[in-house]
Amino acid sequence: MQDERPPSARLDTNKPSIARVYDASLGGKDHYAVDREVFEQIRAVAPYQGDVSRMNRHFLVRVVRYLAGRVGVDQFLDLGSGLPTVQNTHEVAQHSNPGARVVYVDNDPICNAHGRALLEENERTHFVEADLTEPADLLANPEITAHLDLSRPLVLMQIGTLHHVADERDPAALMRAYVDALPSGSYVALTHFWDPEDEDPELHRRARALEHQVREAGMGTGWWRGRDAIASYFGGLDMVPPGLVELDDWWPDGPRMREAWPEEHLMLGGVAHKP
Repeated sequence: MQDERPPSARLDTNKPSIARVYDASLGGKDHYAVDREVFEQIRAVAPYQGDVSRMNRHFLVRVVRYLAGRVGVDQFLDLGSGLPTVQNTHEVAQHSNPGARVVYVDNDPICNAHGRALLEENERTHFVEADLTEPADLLANPEITAHLDLSRPLVLMQIGTLHHVADERDPAALMRAYVDALPSGSYVALTHFWDPEDEDPELHRRARALEHQVREAGMGTGWWRGRDAIASYFGGLDMVPPGLVELDDWWPDGPRMREAWPEEHLMLGGVAHKP
C-alpha cells in the first residue's frame, strides 16, 4: 500500500539518505548531520570522493547539453535524480531548448518535498515520487505520462543510480525492461561505480575498500562492478562514441588541468541510442 502521509511525516533525519549524502558531497545544503557523518566516513577511504560527485555532475551537464542542443531531444526522464541542485538536468536542457520537458523521479521523501517546492513555477519540469526498480509501474505512472509523451524519443537517465541496486534485483533485467519500452530514437545516459578488476589491481583494491566502507558507514548500498556488467545495462543499444569510458573522457570541455585522483578513475559512463 502506498504511504499517503506527506513527505515531512515520513522523513527520518536519523537515517542517512543516498540523495542527501550525494548533496553533501556536492557541497549542497539539503542534508543533515547523519548524512555529513556518512560522507566523512567515505572520505576516510576516498578523500577526493567529493571530486567524484562533481565529475559525475559535469558528465551530466555535457550529456544533457549535447542531447538537448545538438541532437534535439526535448524529453528527459531522470531516474533516481536526487535533489534538483545547481546545474541539474532541467537547467541544462532548457538552456539549450526552452521547450524541453523534464521529469525527475526519486523515492526519497526530502527530494520530493524540496523538488516540488523548487520547481512549482516551472511548468515544463516536474518531480514524481516513484521507485526506479519497478519499471512497469514507473512508466505507467500518470504523473509521468501526463508530462512526457512516451511514444516519442526521450532520454532515460540513470546517473549514479544502478550502483545502488543489489545484484539480487538484477539491474541488467531492470534496464532491459526500460530499453524495451523506449521508443525508437531514444537515448540512455548512465554512470556507475567501476571495479577495474584485472585491468588495474591497485584500483581494484581501492574499489573493494570503498564498497566495504560504504556498507560500514550505514548507507547499506553501493556496488563497484566490472566493465562488462556495466556495459550490459545499456541493453545492447548502439553506444555513442567514445563508448563506455571514464567520465572525464566522455567529450571533455578541454584538456585536463590536473592528474585524476585514484577514486575518479573508479566510475564509468556512456550514452547509447535506440535506432
